[in-house]
Amino acid sequence: MLLERQTQLRQLEALLAETMQGRGRVAALSGEAGAGKTALVEAFVDRMGIDRVGVDRPVQGVILLRSACEDLSIPDPLGPLYDLAREAQWELPRAIDDRQGQRLPLFSDALDVFEAKGPSVLIIEDLHWADDATLDFVRFLGRRIANSHILLLVTARTDRSEGQMRVRRALGEIPAGNVMRIEVPLLSEAAVSSLAGQAGRDGGAIYRATAGNAFFVTELLAAEGDTALPASVRDAVLARAERLSPGARSMLDAVSVFPRRADAWALSGLCGIAAAGQLAECVSQGLLEDFGDGYAFRHEIARRAIEMALTPSRRREYNQRALAALQENPDVATARLVHHAVEAQNLEAVRELAPLAAREASRVGAHRDAAGHYEVALRYCDGLPMESQAALHEGHAFECHLIGRIDAAMEAQGEARRLWQALGDRLKEGDSLRCLSRFAYLLGDRAAADRFGAQAVELLETAPDSPELAMAYSNLSQLAMLAERLDETLLLGGKAAELAERLNRPDIFCHALNNVGAAGQWLDLAKGRRDLARSLGIALAGNFQEHAARAFTNCACVEMNRFGLAEAEAFLERGIAYCVENDLATWRDYMRGVQAQLLLRRGLWNDAAAVAHDVIDDEATTALVRYPSLVALARLRIRRGDPSAEPVLDEMRRFLDKGMELQRLVPYASVMAELAWLGQGDRDEALRLIDLAESLWPTRAVFGELATWRQLLSPDCDPGETGGMAEPHRLLLAGDWRGAAAFWAGADAPFERALALLQGDEAALREALDILEGLGARPVAQHVRGVMRQSGVSHIARGPRQATRANLAGLTQRQMEVLQLIERGFSNKKIAAQLTISPKTVDHHVSAVLEKLEAVSRGEATAAARASGLL
Repeated sequence: MLLERQTQLRQLEALLAETMQGRGRVAALSGEAGAGKTALVEAFVDRMGIDRVGVDRPVQGVILLRSACEDLSIPDPLGPLYDLAREAQWELPRAIDDRQGQRLPLFSDALDVFEAKGPSVLIIEDLHWADDATLDFVRFLGRRIANSHILLLVTARTDRSEGQMRVRRALGEIPAGNVMRIEVPLLSEAAVSSLAGQAGRDGGAIYRATAGNAFFVTELLAAEGDTALPASVRDAVLARAERLSPGARSMLDAVSVFPRRADAWALSGLCGIAAAGQLAECVSQGLLEDFGDGYAFRHEIARRAIEMALTPSRRREYNQRALAALQENPDVATARLVHHAVEAQNLEAVRELAPLAAREASRVGAHRDAAGHYEVALRYCDGLPMESQAALHEGHAFECHLIGRIDAAMEAQGEARRLWQALGDRLKEGDSLRCLSRFAYLLGDRAAADRFGAQAVELLETAPDSPELAMAYSNLSQLAMLAERLDETLLLGGKAAELAERLNRPDIFCHALNNVGAAGQWLDLAKGRRDLARSLGIALAGNFQEHAARAFTNCACVEMNRFGLAEAEAFLERGIAYCVENDLATWRDYMRGVQAQLLLRRGLWNDAAAVAHDVIDDEATTALVRYPSLVALARLRIRRGDPSAEPVLDEMRRFLDKGMELQRLVPYASVMAELAWLGQGDRDEALRLIDLAESLWPTRAVFGELATWRQLLSPDCDPGETGGMAEPHRLLLAGDWRGAAAFWAGADAPFERALALLQGDEAALREALDILEGLGARPVAQHVRGVMRQSGVSHIARGPRQATRANLAGLTQRQMEVLQLIERGFSNKKIAAQLTISPKTVDHHVSAVLEKLEAVSRGEATAAARASGLL
């Protein structure tokens, strides 16, 4: 009997009706473990008469494809997609081979297959246990589902586990209109009392024991009526299990070591001819469910209760028997075999299977799971040949670096290098040094990157020409490009490209071409763009994922440097989506920082803050990846007068201590110049930083932004040669403030437009002030008022009186503080830390702000506050 779920059922029915009309959706059911998510799914399926593929279709013509994630120690890559493909009679392994493991074409094929079935309901249960590739499939389908006849129904827990947070991020990257989140709440006391009354039990006592957890309620109602209530759901499950015969209890123990479900054929092989009768007894006692081709516990909570009650020796025994049975079937996923091998402590099987599972996971882009399998393999690698151990460390390093665990990558690659050195393998040792150079750079250690890179080339040049040497040249070319050493970039990039072509290595060729194109933007912009476009095309065609992500990044940065904001936005959107769908966390977050800078330039300051905080708030993000977001936040906080700008500036300053690269120095120098211009920083220090940057420039074309800041700080200085600089900088330095302002207006860059107007007449100054007030750049607006007064301008608008307007809106002083932090993109957690109050108190303040401003969202509240002059 299903109580208090009618609202959720009606929501699902409405979504299905829309799906049948060609308006597909994702429905995400969430609730705590045991809340009744699966029961709700079953009720929906039964109520709508949906049937499985292969059975006569019901009246409404909707088919059902079901899948679920398993609680394996390391998830099975694309496990749910394999389930869905089997039910749709689609040969997924062949499709993966045909697509050479490339996920986007594979996911596109899946969408075509499912859409061809007609109106369909795809179910993925327990998404909190999903691998990264499965989450990427959910993202992919969710972004394209609106114009389909597919309803994707997923369930997930609401705990604060890492898996649940990954689910939340995945759903958050699907357009809001494509997702409906449906909460499955705990049962009320009235509902529990109703169920208990029908069983002749004390509803109040059961509610107090269970707090309304549906599965726990069911277990207690099934317990012996004349005994005391079990203290936990585990005790309730174990009490029911004790009623079984010895043989059935042993069968229940055997089933408990299979996450999610145990195949009938595996149980027959594991337990022999008595299995059928023992399984039937478990089913009749309500402990297992019979699915025809397999058996499963009614809930994962029950399975875990039985499994955890096993002695260590019995657990190892059952897992070894499960492994032996599953190995008889060649279609069983390698990740499942690894799980049982580890639980059985079968070291030989782990050594054989874990590296294979890692390679399979990596092939479909499940890099987090690949890293996990390599870690398992390395725990049991003692006794393996040194070559095998070194290869495992290398594989682990590569996967870790793709998911942003650069410290772990450095450690693993260092161990691989030590082993290759001991073996006397110069090629492998040299390539390890090249990898260490790259990882050191990602950690922000420029000196170590240069040292490892030079050592790699020196060692590899003592051996015959090789792909390793070509990549080592390209790595040095990349380091030179990042330091704006243009001639060196072109020289080394040319050597790398020539050797790569001769050795037929398109992956290395496109890497070298990327370096050459990125440096070429300052010498021949058109050729630089062509080289980058060619590099990106080769990377995408060859599925060279990291090279493609890097090409997207550099293409976007070139357009940002030249203020082609629309083109930069297009590259960033494509690049971030590519990284999300291919689990490339490092490049994704770097591009998000660049995206935050773009949003800031376009005057979308709240959006810029939100994007930057998504990167900065992740403690696992490396220094290099954080830097673009730090730049955006530093500028934003200075312009808004936020005192929390100082920690961001300190982090930027520490980054320069490890290497004085222009691409890091320029943003820091411009931020310090802006502070000095506002009277909040050291003018001499700002000019010193600008002079230092100028001394490092390979060409004047790169110097435009800092030249304009130097003119603001020192109006009488000679701007020098401006040829080759970006158009707005060249115009402004030549005294054409109208032309510069018009350029920025066309680029939709309001703050930069206001800065150009400040060089103009009184009308231009007043227009600049209006722009700055509209942006919420209060310190800058106040500075401009001072400039206007010094210029003899009278009747200057005083700006909004916040206290008066806050009182009219009914906001308290604390609520105004919360509103200002909402405007800056702070989450409730960060607001609590900033104001030294509890998150619960912040929740109350945010609700009050929304109510008083008659807003339904934080963005709407900010917009209303701006419109009324509160911000």
